[in-house]
Amino acid sequence: MEVNTSFAVAAESPIVASTRNHSHLEEHNKHHHHHPHFPSKTILIVVITLTSFMLLLAISLIIFLLRRLKSSHKNPSTKLGGEEFHDTSSRFVASSTASNFTCSPDVRGGCMYGGNINRASIPKFRGVQVFTYKELEVATEGFTEANIISNNGGFGLVYKGVLSDGTLAAIKLLQRQGKQGERAFRIEVDLLSRLHSPYLVGLIGYCADQHHRLLVFEYVANGTLRHHLHSAYDRAQPLDWWTRMRVALDCARALEFLHEHAATPVIHRDFKSHNVVLDHNFRAKVSDFGLARMGSEKINGLVSTRVLGTTGYLAPEYASTGKLTTKSDVYSYGVVLLELLTGRVPVDIKRPPGEHVLVSWALPRLTNREKVVEMVDPALRGQYSKKDLVQVAAIAAMCIQPEADYRPLMTDVVQSLLPLVRNPSSVSSSSSLRFQKHTSSPSH
Repeated sequence: MEVNTSFAVAAESPIVASTRNHSHLEEHNKHHHHHPHFPSKTILIVVITLTSFMLLLAISLIIFLLRRLKSSHKNPSTKLGGEEFHDTSSRFVASSTASNFTCSPDVRGGCMYGGNINRASIPKFRGVQVFTYKELEVATEGFTEANIISNNGGFGLVYKGVLSDGTLAAIKLLQRQGKQGERAFRIEVDLLSRLHSPYLVGLIGYCADQHHRLLVFEYVANGTLRHHLHSAYDRAQPLDWWTRMRVALDCARALEFLHEHAATPVIHRDFKSHNVVLDHNFRAKVSDFGLARMGSEKINGLVSTRVLGTTGYLAPEYASTGKLTTKSDVYSYGVVLLELLTGRVPVDIKRPPGEHVLVSWALPRLTNREKVVEMVDPALRGQYSKKDLVQVAAIAAMCIQPEADYRPLMTDVVQSLLPLVRNPSSVSSSSSLRFQKHTSSPSH
C-alpha cells in the first residue's frame, strides 16, 4: 500500500507540473498585457532625430551671427582729414580675389562686353556716369590733336574735353588691347567709383561702347608733377620749396588713404611723378590705377604677382621676387620725394657714371648734411630751409631702404611732413625722433 501510494504521487507529478506551468504563463501574459514594452531601436531613433535637429538649429544660429558680425565690420565709418566717409566705398575690396576685381554694377550692365548701351537700364552708382562714344567724341572735338593734354604711354592719350552740361573733363582714350588693357579699365572704374578722397583724382564716368574704352576724370588744370619737375619749359618757372613740400604731403595722404583707410589695403603699384597731377592751386592728386592690386590679410598686405610698373620706381624685393606689399608703394613714394628734392629723373643714362640711377646715387648722401645740400635742385636757387631739407632727406632715406621692413608706414610719413608744411621754417623734433626709431627697428 505504501508503494502504490508513492507510485500514484509520482505518476501525477508531470501533470500537476504542467498545469502549474500553464497557469504561470497565463499570469505572465496578463501582466505583460497590462505593461506594454517599447523596443530599444525606437527610442534610439527618437533620440538621434532630436539631437540632429538641435545641432542643425545651433549651426544655423552660429552662421547667422557670423554673417551679422561680418556685415558690421564691412561698413564702418572712418574719419580722414576732418571729413567722415563710409567704407562702403571700398567694400568691394573685401569680396574680390587677389587676381580679379569685381566690376561695379555699371560695368555689369552689358556694355562692358560690347552690348548695347541703354542708359535707362544701367543703374547709376555713386554719381558715376555712363557715356556713349559719340558723346565723348563731340566733347573732344573729334579727339583732335590740339586737345591732347597727356600721353599715358601704352595705356592711351588724355584729351581735354567739355561735356554736354559744360563740365570741363580729362578724357582718357585707352589704346592698350587684350586682357591687360581690359583689366586695367575695369580696375580703374571699380576703384575710383568706390574710393573717394580729395587726394585721389575724381572719376566722372566711363564709356564701354562696343570696343571703345574711355575714362572721364575731373579736369586738373596744372598737369603732371613730372612735367613741372622735368619739362624744359617749366624749369624756367620751377615749383618753389613750400609747394614741393605740400605736394609731398598730399601724395603721402593719398597713399595713406589707400593703405590704411580701405577695408583691405589697396596697393597702387605704379606710383610715380607722371601719375601725380596738380590742380589750379597746385594741390596734388594721385591718378592712374590701372595696375593697382588689393593687398591680402598678411602683414603689409603681401601678395605675389607679375612684376609690372616703371623702371626706377620699383621696390627691389618686388622687382626680384614679385612679392608686392604696401611697402612697395612706400619705396616708389621715396623716389618721387627724391625727384622733388633733386629735380632729377629716376634713371638718366646721360649723367656721369655712378649717377645713372637716382636711388643708388642719392642713398649714401642723404644722411650727410653737406652732401644733401649739394644734391638740392639748382632750380630752387637756395630758397629753402636747411633744417627742413635735412628732415625731408631723412624721410626719403627711410622710404628707399632696400629692406622693406625698415621703411616707414605712410601714416608716419604724413605725421613727419605736417610740421614742415604748417611751419616751413622749423623742424619738429618729434618727427625726427620718429625716423630715428625706424632706423633702429623695422616697422610692420
